[in-house]
Amino acid sequence: MQDNTGQDLEAYLKGIISNLPETPGCYQYLNEEGTVIYVGKAKNLKRRVSSYFRKDVKSLKTAILTTKIRDIRYVVVKTEEDALLLENNLIKRYKPRYNVLLKDDKTYPSICVTNEYFPRVFKTRQINKRGGTYFGPYSHLPSMYALLELVKKIYPIRTCHLNLTAENIRSGKFKVCLEYHIKNCKAPCTGHISHEEYAKNIEAVKQILRGNTQDIKHELAKQMEELAAQLRFEEAQEVKDKITLIDNYRAKSEVVSNILNNIDVFSIDESATGKEAYINYLHITNGCINQAFTFEYKKRLDETKEELLALGIIEMRERYKSTSREIIVPFEMDMELGGVTFTIPQKGDKRKLLELSMMNVKQYKIDRLKQSDKLNPQQRYTRVLKELQGLLKLDKTPMHIECFDNSSTQGAEAVAACVVFKGGKPSKNDYRKYVIKTVNGQDDYASMREVVYRRYTRLIEEQSALPDLIVADGGKGQMEAIRQIVRDELHLDIPIAGLAKDGKHRTSELLFGFPQVVIGMKHDSDVFRLLTRLQDEVHRFAITFHKAKRSKAQVHSELDDIKGIGPKTKDALLKKFKSVKRIKSVSYEEISNLIGENKAKLLTEHFIARD
Repeated sequence: MQDNTGQDLEAYLKGIISNLPETPGCYQYLNEEGTVIYVGKAKNLKRRVSSYFRKDVKSLKTAILTTKIRDIRYVVVKTEEDALLLENNLIKRYKPRYNVLLKDDKTYPSICVTNEYFPRVFKTRQINKRGGTYFGPYSHLPSMYALLELVKKIYPIRTCHLNLTAENIRSGKFKVCLEYHIKNCKAPCTGHISHEEYAKNIEAVKQILRGNTQDIKHELAKQMEELAAQLRFEEAQEVKDKITLIDNYRAKSEVVSNILNNIDVFSIDESATGKEAYINYLHITNGCINQAFTFEYKKRLDETKEELLALGIIEMRERYKSTSREIIVPFEMDMELGGVTFTIPQKGDKRKLLELSMMNVKQYKIDRLKQSDKLNPQQRYTRVLKELQGLLKLDKTPMHIECFDNSSTQGAEAVAACVVFKGGKPSKNDYRKYVIKTVNGQDDYASMREVVYRRYTRLIEEQSALPDLIVADGGKGQMEAIRQIVRDELHLDIPIAGLAKDGKHRTSELLFGFPQVVIGMKHDSDVFRLLTRLQDEVHRFAITFHKAKRSKAQVHSELDDIKGIGPKTKDALLKKFKSVKRIKSVSYEEISNLIGENKAKLLTEHFIARD
C-alpha cells in the first residue's frame, strides 16, 4: 500500500493504469487505510479504469470516489463471463462502500430435502448445505405452500424427527403413529415402505420442486396404465387422483406454453428518487413459472439500468444455480455469457413472460413504497407534494396550499371559506371563514374577489407566510377572479390552480396557468387523492358555516336587535309571554316585574320607536 499524496499519488496511479492489460478482468480501488472501496469489471481493464481519471467525468459521485483512491488492484480473467462472476463474488466478500448494495431485508423461506437415510421435506429459513438439498427461496409464500401440499398428497413423506437408521428400524424400536393411519405417511419407521421405494419417491419430489411436473405426470400415467392392465383398478384410481392433483397445481401455476422450457426472465425498474433499483427474476420450466423472486439494489454511484441488470442476472443465476441457455430481458444487454442467448421479445408467449415479470417488479416497487410510507408518513406527504410540483412545473414544492369556496342560498346568507394544508395535511388552526359584505345577490366571482382580497391583505399586513399554491374550488371563472386580485391588484407571484367538477359534482380535472390548461392526472393517483381531499375539506367547511349562519337566522328574534337585552332576558320573556307580539300587548308593570325597570324601559322605548 502506497502512502502517496499530491503529485506522487497521481504519478503512482498513472503508472498502474499505463501498465494495465487490455483484457477482461476485475479491478479494485483501495483507500488510504487499504480498504477496498469499489469493485468493477471490464472487457478492457486499461480502457475502463482510465475512464475514471479523465477530467471530463460528469458524475459528481464518481468524482468523489476518485478522490478516495490510493491504490489499484486487478485480476485478469479469460472471458467477460468470468469477470462478471468474479465481480459478484468480490462485492459479496468486501462489501465496498461505493458499490451497489443488494438489500435482503428479510430472509425468504426455502424447501429443504434432508440428507437423512429416510429424508424429510420441510420449509426452513436456515440454510445448511451439508444437511440437505435446498429449493428456493420463495418470495411468494402461497406458491411454496402449494408445492408442499402437492408433494404431501402425491408422495407421503415422513414429518417426524426420529433417527431412522437401518439398524434402528430392524430392531423394531418404533411403532406406527397417527400420520400412518390417516395416510399422511408410509411408515418407513416400521418397514412398511422399503428404503429403495422411499428414495425413488424422494427423487420424484425433487423433480417436482425443480418444476419438472410434466415428467412426473408421464411417469404416473405409465404406472396407471400398468395397474389397469393388471386389473388393479383401485390402485390405478389412486394414481389417477395424483395425476389430477398435478393438473390442478399446474392450472393454478402461471402456465404459458409447454414448449417453453428452462428460460430465465429478468426485468428492472427504479424508484421515484432513482436511489433504488428493483429486479424481478422468473425461471420457466415446462411452461410453468418454477421460481419467482424480486430483489432490490441500493445505488451508490450513478449506475445505469444495464449495469444493475447485469449484476442482477449474475447474482440470480448463481444463487439459483440456473443452467438456462436463454435469458429474456427488456432491453439490449452489453454482456456475454457462454452458450447463452439474450432475447428481447416483441410478441407471443415470451413477450407475455416479460410483461409478467415487469408487472411483478412494479408491484414490488409499490409495496416497498407503501412500507416506507407506513414507517414515515410525512415522507409520503412530501413525495406526493413533489409529484404535484412536477405536474404543475412549480419552482418550489407546494408545502403550503390554500383553497377557497363560496356558499349561499340564492344569494342569501352568502359566506366563503378558506382551508389551509401544510405539508400535505390540514392545518385547521389556519382555516378562515368569511361573511360576504360587499356583494348583493348571487355573484360567486365577486364574492371570491372580496374574500381573496381580505385574506391576502391581512396576511401582508401581519407579515404572515403566503401560500406556495392557491387552489380554487371551481373552474376558469373562479381562477380568473383569484388572479385579478392576487396578481393584478396585490402583485403577488403565487401559482393558481382550479379543480373542476363533472356533471355528478365530482372532482374531474385539474386546471392550471393562464390561459388555463388541463393537467393530466390519473384518478387513482396519490396526487388526485390529495386534491380531492382538499376540495372536499373546503366544501365541508364552507357548507358547515353556511348552515350554522342560516340556522341562526331562522331563530332570529326582534329581541336580538335591542341593545341591552341579552340571551337570558330574551329567553325569560319568551318563556313567560310566548311571542314578541304578546310582549307588546302586556303592561309595563308585568314586564318590569319580570326583567326589572331598566330593561323594561329599553324594551318599551324600542317598541314605541318601531311603531
